[in-house]
Amino acid sequence: MHTGTRAMEKAERTATRAARKDVPASFVSRATRIGVGRALRDSVPRASHARWTPSTDHRDPIDLLERSNKNRLQELVPIRYGRMLRSPFTFLRGSAALMAYDLATTPNTAVTVQACGDCHLLNFGLFATPERNLVFDLNDFDETLPAPWEWDLKRLAVSFVIAGRDSNLSDVDAREAAVDCVRAYRESLRKYSRMNPLEVWYDRLDMETIIAMAPDEKARKIREQYSKKARERVLENLFPKIAGAVAGRHRIIDQPPIIFHVAARDFDERVREGLADYRESLSDERRVLLDRYRLEDFALKVVGIGSVGTRCYIALLFDEMNHPLILQFKEAGRSVLEPYAGKSRYDLQGQRVVMGQRLMQPTSDIFLGWVTGRKGQHLYVRQLRDAKIKPMVETFDAETLNLYGMICGWVLARAHAKVSALSSTISGYLGSSSDEFDKAMGKFAIAYADQAERDHAALKSAVKKGKIKAYQESTL
Repeated sequence: MHTGTRAMEKAERTATRAARKDVPASFVSRATRIGVGRALRDSVPRASHARWTPSTDHRDPIDLLERSNKNRLQELVPIRYGRMLRSPFTFLRGSAALMAYDLATTPNTAVTVQACGDCHLLNFGLFATPERNLVFDLNDFDETLPAPWEWDLKRLAVSFVIAGRDSNLSDVDAREAAVDCVRAYRESLRKYSRMNPLEVWYDRLDMETIIAMAPDEKARKIREQYSKKARERVLENLFPKIAGAVAGRHRIIDQPPIIFHVAARDFDERVREGLADYRESLSDERRVLLDRYRLEDFALKVVGIGSVGTRCYIALLFDEMNHPLILQFKEAGRSVLEPYAGKSRYDLQGQRVVMGQRLMQPTSDIFLGWVTGRKGQHLYVRQLRDAKIKPMVETFDAETLNLYGMICGWVLARAHAKVSALSSTISGYLGSSSDEFDKAMGKFAIAYADQAERDHAALKSAVKKGKIKAYQESTL
């Protein structure tokens, strides 16, 4: 048992005894939980998070990556490796399973939250709420699972160092962005620990607030352009790029090996059966909305980096006036955190993703749902694009990366605090004024970024020696 686990159990027993006997443990006072967090510093010193050493001399990154390909479409795995080869940053994005293996060996307080599981800086961005407002938040939950809060924060901090290096920033600037991201998390979590649950639940970071936070006129204009671009990334603009008319009917355009129709004889029947089953996962009023659309076409689409090789399909639907709707059916395997954090309470992995997303986001896609395919694959469903846009991190200077880090830290704190009374415990552990933990995380981020570069080099070597195959696309 990890020392943090033993310390947390002891501290929780103390907190429960301190509370009235008729009050459930979840209703222990904030002051008591702050004290529990402070007590955890004895067994898991905040400075201990600076350390990174591989758990064993026999740690083989290629073997761990190959294991993560077990249930993927093997013909698409070379595309995954090709995308990971581009840089240490794309390698990090595609190696959540490898980092989960490593994070499980690092110090943690055993305080569990609903974790993202793949918390790097490009899994944050703008998207449209059902009310058509733009908000900035986490937007990828394929690996979500209850797990130690430190794991999300460590992966996020590391991503800032690697992204900074990818943009030719100095390690001093990259580490500063990571440290300020962690500081923003610590300070925001303290704020959320003082708020009532409804206040935290309703809190969100909208685009108007982000624009108002701009430090100068230049930054304000850049953010306004970013907002405009997000509003243009809607279905009406995407549709002509991936669909066309064939024999008088709308069809998805094949763009192999990235988009292509599945040739299986019974595939159309399975699709319609899956669409009907997915409908059952929606609430009644959203079923009414879905029923306004008819299915026209269905194809496989390769997405992301870490997701390449998993089954991902797009469904093209139209209403009675031929307005399009494109839904994405994305395979959900078991979370990469599961071997180290335990199984999900949900047997259906698509349901795990959907519920984690609803818990962590301030608001979610109205078409979120899940389905189990006839052959047993678990999938979750969402709109393919709804004003979603990721930041152009490669264009960031040191100041912009730093500001972006603070925003990501803020948003992650809100996500962790949204459904857990343990935000007070975490806040007590981090402290309100000391930057000891922030600096430790900066050191860890540098050390693990070095590890990711070594692992990226190992991947390049394996491809060069012919041990694994990689398909290099001209564009991502």
